[in-house]
Amino acid sequence: MSATRTLTLRQVQLARAALAAVAALMITFSADHSATVGLAVFSGFALVTALIHILSAWLMAPSGWRWPFILLAAVSILTGMAGGVPAWRSTPMFFVMVIAWGALTGLIELIAGIRARRLARTGDAPAVVADGARDAILVGSLGLALAVGLLCVPTTYALRYSIAEAGSFTLTGITLAVGIFGAYAAVVAVFLGIAGLSPRSRTSIDAGAETAAAGTAPAENEGSA
Repeated sequence: MSATRTLTLRQVQLARAALAAVAALMITFSADHSATVGLAVFSGFALVTALIHILSAWLMAPSGWRWPFILLAAVSILTGMAGGVPAWRSTPMFFVMVIAWGALTGLIELIAGIRARRLARTGDAPAVVADGARDAILVGSLGLALAVGLLCVPTTYALRYSIAEAGSFTLTGITLAVGIFGAYAAVVAVFLGIAGLSPRSRTSIDAGAETAAAGTAPAENEGSA
């Protein structure tokens, strides 16, 4: 008999959306887009995201489908802890940590989502896995896009410009990189927020009803025997 799941896909989506929104807001409303601030925000985001993945593997994922959450948690813990060391918070470290995190987590979610969608078409995937396939594919693609976007930004980039009556400014590579991460977090927050607030699919509802019926059938049979 399978254990009762106490965490739903909707709750996971909303938790991840809220966390991404906090990260996006912290970067958006910070005047300092340095590597120190960027890694501080990224570290907190990655570590709390890892906690959500661990809870998802333990309380939501069916048997045989826990591996994506465990791998995602492991990558997020390692990169989050590395980004949390104050002495390591430099411009090259920001690029290395966020690119590695985006590429690895993006690839894991994309592979898991594609596999879930393929099995869902044949009816071999549990309802919660089938419902989360599209989200995993899109969020995974966004993670890979984050990594590619940061790879396109030179770490030593510096553009000096001036604004009349405001003074001279310098747009650096780390400023762009932190901004790209903030934009990624904002897009993820919006998408997962919409997904979490959307009604469940008919397939998921029907599957839940069938599971409940299957769970009560033996008791009814025993009573009639």
